[in-house]
Amino acid sequence: MSRENSACPVVADAGQNTFDRPFPGPLAPLDKGLTRLGFRGPFSRDLLLSVVVTLASLAMLSSIVGLAKAEGTPFTPAAVAVLAALTAAQSMVVCVRRTAALLCLFAVVATQVAIIALLPADVAFQGLAAFFVAYTCGTVLPLRQLARVVAAVTVVLGLFGVLFALPPLASLSPPAQVPDPLLAGAGRALSSLLAFGALGLVGNDVAMRRRFARLERLRMVEMEKERTERAIREERTRVARELHDVAAHHLSGMVVQAGAAEKLVGRDSPAVAETVGWIRVQGKETLENMRLVVGALRESGEQSYEEVEGAPSTDGAPVPGIADLDHLVAGERAQGCEVALERTGTAHELPPAADVTFYRVAQEALANARDHAWGAWVRVELHHREAEIVLQVDNGPGSEREESPKGTRGLGLLGMKERADLIGAELETGTTDSGGWRVRLTLPLG
Repeated sequence: MSRENSACPVVADAGQNTFDRPFPGPLAPLDKGLTRLGFRGPFSRDLLLSVVVTLASLAMLSSIVGLAKAEGTPFTPAAVAVLAALTAAQSMVVCVRRTAALLCLFAVVATQVAIIALLPADVAFQGLAAFFVAYTCGTVLPLRQLARVVAAVTVVLGLFGVLFALPPLASLSPPAQVPDPLLAGAGRALSSLLAFGALGLVGNDVAMRRRFARLERLRMVEMEKERTERAIREERTRVARELHDVAAHHLSGMVVQAGAAEKLVGRDSPAVAETVGWIRVQGKETLENMRLVVGALRESGEQSYEEVEGAPSTDGAPVPGIADLDHLVAGERAQGCEVALERTGTAHELPPAADVTFYRVAQEALANARDHAWGAWVRVELHHREAEIVLQVDNGPGSEREESPKGTRGLGLLGMKERADLIGAELETGTTDSGGWRVRLTLPLG
């Protein structure tokens, strides 16, 4: 996962990461232009910004000096030189605003105090560095801490405005009409509040929006991960269900017939040969079905089992459905079970999922009847009606074969219920009045 999508940087370094994001759409050409000019890193771009801010602030200062000269109150050459040096120093600290925002703010305020001392009390000058530093502090500081910092800066600059407007210190600046000290201090405080407070709030709002967008992206990534994991779990459940249906039906019958063949060895060779032949056919069919199911687990492009072993490929083999019920019933009859199949109505074309569900439910019901009611009659009914399709498998009371697997497989009824829920069908299971067992699957049409 990238840095933007990781949880820790989003919370612990949200403000600092604000600068690491690419420029938004309207400023994207500027970003590309700076990259082509070699300004790729944050420091190099801030260094360029500090040079631009220095030039712009010096231009503003020169306009003030020119205006004072035009009004007959010119600055001394020494004062102009000191003001220019302070303005340049104040502007150049912008290059470290990302790494030391509070220290940068302290430097800006300190140089601003010196500038206030050299300017007339009725002249307000604020370099552009204050705006960029205030915006930066807004992006890296919590709102409460930002409010305390802005309040402290406003009070400090307001007090120095009052102090340097007093007669003893007013002589430091060129002669001018000195306003009331309280008014001068209030003016300095108001301008400081606007410069640092407004830009700080803008920076804080931008940081919050970007933090929210980053958290939203993280949430989307987590949701996508959860959807993927849920899909994997569902696919595993589906594959487990298919494997259970195939194994339960075919392998349990093979175990029964193998036990019967074992008892016939030495007594009835033709019967043994017939039974073993049936086991061979069932084993081949089981293997093919298992290959179909397990093939869904392979990644695309992986060499298949058939390609490795040289066996014929089963790719594209049809999935069993209602049309294969005759073959299913014939297999049960071959094991000695008394099974009858009855179809009524005009067959409906079903979606693949519903088609295979009817087949698997019938397969599991026949396997259960063979395992738990050996020798009992079994009746399979498939009714195609106008509004629904009904599959009903009934078996009478019987006896459990000695060769049948002991205990319960535990997944038969659960697997049938899951399949029915997936296609919106209703499954009913339970004993009958005659002491047998009934499985009924009803699928509404439309």
